[in-house]
Amino acid sequence: MKTAYFDCSSGISGDMILGALVDSGLSLPKLSTALQCLPIKQFSLRRKKVRRSSISATKVDVVIGGNPKAPRTLDDMTQMIQKAKLPPLIAKQSLSVFSRMANAEAVAHGITPKKVVFHEIGVVDTIVDVVGGLLGCSLLGIEHVTASPLNLGSGFITISHGTLSVPGPATVELVKGIPVYTSSVNAELTTPTGAALITQMAQAFGPMPEMRIRSTGHGAGTRQTLDRPNVLRIFVGDIEDVGQSKNGIGLSDHAVMIETNLDDMNPQIFDLLIERLLHGGALDVALTPVIMKKGRPGIVLGVLTQPKHVDDLTEIIFNETTTLGVRTHHVSRTILAREQSDVKTKYGQVSVKIARLKDGSQRASVEYGDCKHIAEQTGKPLREIMDEARRAIDRSVKTTPPKRRTTKRA
Repeated sequence: MKTAYFDCSSGISGDMILGALVDSGLSLPKLSTALQCLPIKQFSLRRKKVRRSSISATKVDVVIGGNPKAPRTLDDMTQMIQKAKLPPLIAKQSLSVFSRMANAEAVAHGITPKKVVFHEIGVVDTIVDVVGGLLGCSLLGIEHVTASPLNLGSGFITISHGTLSVPGPATVELVKGIPVYTSSVNAELTTPTGAALITQMAQAFGPMPEMRIRSTGHGAGTRQTLDRPNVLRIFVGDIEDVGQSKNGIGLSDHAVMIETNLDDMNPQIFDLLIERLLHGGALDVALTPVIMKKGRPGIVLGVLTQPKHVDDLTEIIFNETTTLGVRTHHVSRTILAREQSDVKTKYGQVSVKIARLKDGSQRASVEYGDCKHIAEQTGKPLREIMDEARRAIDRSVKTTPPKRRTTKRA
């Protein structure tokens, strides 16, 4: 799997992402051509080589001609993305980035997302940075993204709202649930655009995974900093999958566990709660019975997820349960390499998960939801359909391996 690892020790911004991608081998003409689908006239990308401290880096700027009409609200942004002929995944991710940025601004200023106005001077730059960063990863064939903890910087910044402490309140909202830190650099190192983009793209935050490096790149920030090069470094290379574990048993991965204790809730609510959590991005949901204070029986709700879904899932928990608070902690996982496939049965097509063990053997399991749907449609016993699906797996293994379904991720 082709992977990109972003070293954010000097922070991250939209233009730094573009610079790093171009410096690592992304064709600027191809990116410029791909961006022409945006309904924004008279803009172009300009590349130049610069030095940040002793490091040679690429600076990519958005050059705007004339006086283009820039979208100002979330609705304007949404309409613009929907009009652009972007690949469906890029359009979906772009909409998610702008929606999260609007939600972060809304929380920071105590208003609703629809009332947020993107009134900074660089709003057109932001649009190009966001869509360009996502398109750039796609054009490079990157399927998986990880990143280091984010250096937020320190000090104060002056924007249209006045003077704010670093990190700004919108940036704080966008980086909730992922590892961050501040430094002695008196500047805003991680911008809201950079935070929104990297939390959209990255599946994990932590040390660099074991990988075979193909190329590296340095995306330059605008300013010179005294104690370190102001660059975003990217490593592009190959890993087996999400990351080979050191013990050779499976794949290493990073996730976040959200937990809360519940002792005063109607248990009938759990069914819909679990369904909404899984739909909202949870990797797994568990209910563990416990004895709580004063000898009362209770439930520990545990939700495993990726860092980018923490805020949405926490909101679901607050809305759907009686809890007054949640706990979050980062966890490391070792998982088997897996593939998603389909097998044909006499009742219809059924999805199958195939896990690969260390010795090369495979372990397959049928998708319960598909079998349940077929049982409801045909009236056949669920057990009979699941048995037929397992027999179909055995037949496929004896002849040719089931066709893999792969999903590329930017």
